[in-house]
Amino acid sequence: MKLARRLDHIEPFYVMECAKAAARIAASPACDPARGGEPMIYLNIGEPDFTAPAPVLEAARRCLAEGRTQYTQATGLPALREALSRWYAQRFALDIDPQRIVVTAGASAALQLACLALFESGDEVLMPDPSYPCNRHFVAAADATPVLLPCGPAQRYQLDAASVERAWNECTRGVLLASPSNPTGTSIAADEMQRIAQAVRARGGVTLVDEIYLGLSYDDAYGGSALAHGDDVVSINSFSKYFSMTGWRLGWLVLPPALVAPVEKLAQNLFICPSSVAQHAALACFEPASIAEYERRRTAFRARRDYIVPALESLGLPVPVLPDGAFYAWADCSAQAGSSWDLAFALMESAHVALTPGRDFGHHGTEHHLRLSFASGLPQLEQAVERLRRVLA
Repeated sequence: MKLARRLDHIEPFYVMECAKAAARIAASPACDPARGGEPMIYLNIGEPDFTAPAPVLEAARRCLAEGRTQYTQATGLPALREALSRWYAQRFALDIDPQRIVVTAGASAALQLACLALFESGDEVLMPDPSYPCNRHFVAAADATPVLLPCGPAQRYQLDAASVERAWNECTRGVLLASPSNPTGTSIAADEMQRIAQAVRARGGVTLVDEIYLGLSYDDAYGGSALAHGDDVVSINSFSKYFSMTGWRLGWLVLPPALVAPVEKLAQNLFICPSSVAQHAALACFEPASIAEYERRRTAFRARRDYIVPALESLGLPVPVLPDGAFYAWADCSAQAGSSWDLAFALMESAHVALTPGRDFGHHGTEHHLRLSFASGLPQLEQAVERLRRVLA
């Protein structure tokens, strides 16, 4: 069967190969407590161990009991768009018109809609290296070309305005950033984000910012939204991370006013609408009890970060830049091994701890880095560190 050539530009998701290996080892006698083994500890998964809080679950039950499961508008429930607008005002002091908000079937659908609306064959989109692999693949799926620019610790693993200006050419259409970032947990400072948006705007381009971890910011210096830097900035966000609704598949876009109708047309044809049950449930995310719980969880994630970063340092796995958001530590393993891929598999076998090697996240030094997810609780993190110490010592 002849396949579309765009598939040639989309690499395998190597982290899934690691996940399969972890599952295989976890099913072996070495990980069976009944046979004296120790269960696998999974620190490779970017999913909060917290699930949707009680008000959200109750809202979903009410929705099902009352039969409110019909299609919604392609742009989402008006009440949910209004709730998101109020959240931006309360959390970020931003006045976002609800009409600029388009609710989507997860951040994945949001990225797909934005890329299809804005990019085409011959376009180039600047991105940092390292960065989340699926983001560049959304660009490739729109027949555009992602251009990865090396970003080291001195740049917080993020693009800056100077690098954008140097790399821009006649084919460049815009930038796709993530703040906070997966895999590094680092964000772009507000003044630098403003300079990037201005540089892109001056060249007639578009600034897209993946902000799905923005709710999980731990430092006020980096906790602002890119939407503060102009109505032409496109923000991608999600209910998965801060709002703990991973499997509900619900996200949203904040768009320039002129882009709403084109994206709505695409959404009508590609997705009809996001899950109506998930949308009705998500309304409860903004109740005071829910927000209080989410803030408690944010504090818990920060405590996990404050434990795991120095612990990794003590293991010879330094984290060059303290993550200011999300729940990832990007650890340099060059003192322990020549290849993070080989080390990750060795640690699964010997320590029964699953980490993510850097291969998926780009090319600039990624072979010397491991991504650890501290989405798991402190007891698991402490146990994982002791196992790693046993092996790496």
